[in-house]
Amino acid sequence: MDFNVKQRYTQFIKEKAKELGFSFCGIAKAEFLSEEAPRLDEWLKRNYQGKMQYLENHFDKRLDPTLLVPGAKSVVSLIYNYYPEKDLSQQTELKVAKYAYGEDYHFVIKDKLKTFLSLIQQEIGEVGGRAFVDSAPVMERAWAKRSGLGWIGKNSLLLNKEHGSFFFLAELIIDLELEYDGPVKDYCGTCTACIDACPTDAIVDAHVVDGSKCISYFTIELKEELPTDVKGKFENWIFGCDICQDVCPWNRFSKPHNEDKFNPNPLLETMSKNEWIELTEEVFQNIFRHSAVKRTKFEGLKRNIRFVIDQGACAT
Repeated sequence: MDFNVKQRYTQFIKEKAKELGFSFCGIAKAEFLSEEAPRLDEWLKRNYQGKMQYLENHFDKRLDPTLLVPGAKSVVSLIYNYYPEKDLSQQTELKVAKYAYGEDYHFVIKDKLKTFLSLIQQEIGEVGGRAFVDSAPVMERAWAKRSGLGWIGKNSLLLNKEHGSFFFLAELIIDLELEYDGPVKDYCGTCTACIDACPTDAIVDAHVVDGSKCISYFTIELKEELPTDVKGKFENWIFGCDICQDVCPWNRFSKPHNEDKFNPNPLLETMSKNEWIELTEEVFQNIFRHSAVKRTKFEGLKRNIRFVIDQGACAT
């Protein structure tokens, strides 16, 4: 493809990403992730996935985007900010991760990606591709790093100099050749704030997280009874956990999002400890009808609440 045409298509895609509310857009060549292959293999061999068996599936597809989109040429990586105006964990006794305050991001961002792909096809013509929002075997952080959206922090999350890490990642994998961005420098330096702060010691090495020890894993992914050896270590988190992000110096640069759909249900802002304990399924459905919290279901959230209350960590 002619260089000027590639440049024009690339510019169009980045401009449309901004218009759709994405904070950053980076593009990488769609090719096999050779560096990530041995790391992923080792991570799985160490059983860091815990009971998340789905992470063991589609090993090849996770590493090769052309197996997800035949003829794929480019991976367009996107950042969508979710940092809230108010940090509810500072004003409520039991805590829910910031990403789950409002409507489920899968649906909010997927709708934007469908619009995005449609706009690309209207402008350029027949472009084949698929949209992904944490819902398919795509190594989104690896692609975001390759396309210059940031670097992988010691907590294994993508960090961006201007936005920290309170954002969602999304991708368009398309069969269109574009201009490609390159990776940026790692700016973590000697900082170990995230490693030091993790109450369950889930960050076993810089950039390596034992998923089976993470509070988010326990409160969302694990469907059975919570293990007694982590009692007293949840620091009042009942859905997800933001500890390693809250202590990260780069999150001083986080800015409140502009997405109305991510604003919390007013009831969530005022929930007292007793209201959480007495939570009914009706109230659960009212507050979390369109929220990612529905992943853990009513009984799962009640289990988490009991576990945190029983550990005696809550203030009275």
